[in-house]
Amino acid sequence: MMENSFGKISRLSLTAGVKEGRTFLKDAAFTAPYKVMTPFSKPDGSMQVMPLCASAGIMSGDCQEFSFEVEEGASLEVLSQSFDKIHKMNGGSAKRTITCQVAKNAAFCYFPQPVIPFAGSAFDSRLEIHLADDTSRLFLLEIITSGRSAYHECFAYRRFSSLVTIYREGLLIYRDNTRYEPARMDLSSMGFYEGYTHGANLFLSGTDPETDARRIENIWQILESQPECEGGVTRLCHGDLAVRILGTQAQKLQELAEKIKAA
Repeated sequence: MMENSFGKISRLSLTAGVKEGRTFLKDAAFTAPYKVMTPFSKPDGSMQVMPLCASAGIMSGDCQEFSFEVEEGASLEVLSQSFDKIHKMNGGSAKRTITCQVAKNAAFCYFPQPVIPFAGSAFDSRLEIHLADDTSRLFLLEIITSGRSAYHECFAYRRFSSLVTIYREGLLIYRDNTRYEPARMDLSSMGFYEGYTHGANLFLSGTDPETDARRIENIWQILESQPECEGGVTRLCHGDLAVRILGTQAQKLQELAEKIKAA
């Protein structure tokens, strides 16, 4: 990977605490091009945070490190301001590393905007989440588009990889290793996007078998109500849920994710 032209790693670190039943931003640190706007407090006591980025997107040589910590009893939702644009790279690449700690009786929702890999781009993402125990709640969303379809750039990027690992009490409960290299793979074919242009990956931490059974039924109803999308839900061996959805519009996948989150 080429060296970052700014000569340093772009970092963002957030810690959410709780006081008198309301989540607050206990600590925040960031370097250019990132800033953090004033958090949004929600009626249920949880908090939304939207990091701001002054850059036009992810460039060759960029290296980003994000860190989130949700303390006991806190509830944090992290959003993003716009689609993640991964710009064309002449032989270089970019990478992002995200780590997160979710304490007991805490909740973390990571709900970023979709990723758009431009033609010729190469990007590697690593996300590692540690849940303290069964009372640690998690909702995770990732939407990957095929590129700038209006510019006839569907699957024209060089590489997109996303490794997600989730641990509970130190035990690995989920590992998703997505690696797309269009020059070596027919991504529009069976087993990949199957004629669609957008894909969504979701993870929802489990609660108990009875509650999860109702959630699964609700999620199936949500998916089946959208004939322009194709998807499915799986209950994992530790009781958590994984959802995969294919579609042709990022906004539609976001709307489905919002409904599944509330299911």
